[in-house]
Amino acid sequence: MAGHTLTTASTLQCPHGGAVNIVSSNSRVKADGAYTVTLADTFTVSGCPFQIPSTPPIPSPCVRVQWLVPDTRVRVNGSLSLSRSSTSLCLSAAQVPQGSVLVGNTQTRTQSQ
Repeated sequence: MAGHTLTTASTLQCPHGGAVNIVSSNSRVKADGAYTVTLADTFTVSGCPFQIPSTPPIPSPCVRVQWLVPDTRVRVNGSLSLSRSSTSLCLSAAQVPQGSVLVGNTQTRTQSQ
């Protein structure tokens, strides 16, 4: 992997501070003890406080993450892996782009079991 691999232990947030929850189907490849995540995994957002400014404000929180550009050379169980350099969009329930995922921590050591 190119380094800065995203894993189930990575801390991800939407641009408004909501937590990104990772549901991975990978049960084979780990990076520093946590399973690596791929383009095929599910990323949902909880706790996003974003509202569209109006009177009254209209709730429009981020609800999911769509990855646009994964790692192009590395596959995990047949699916492209994700890293800090992967490009993403947080989307509202109406599929309106809200901004990119903020990556807090990643792993740099990878092993196959």
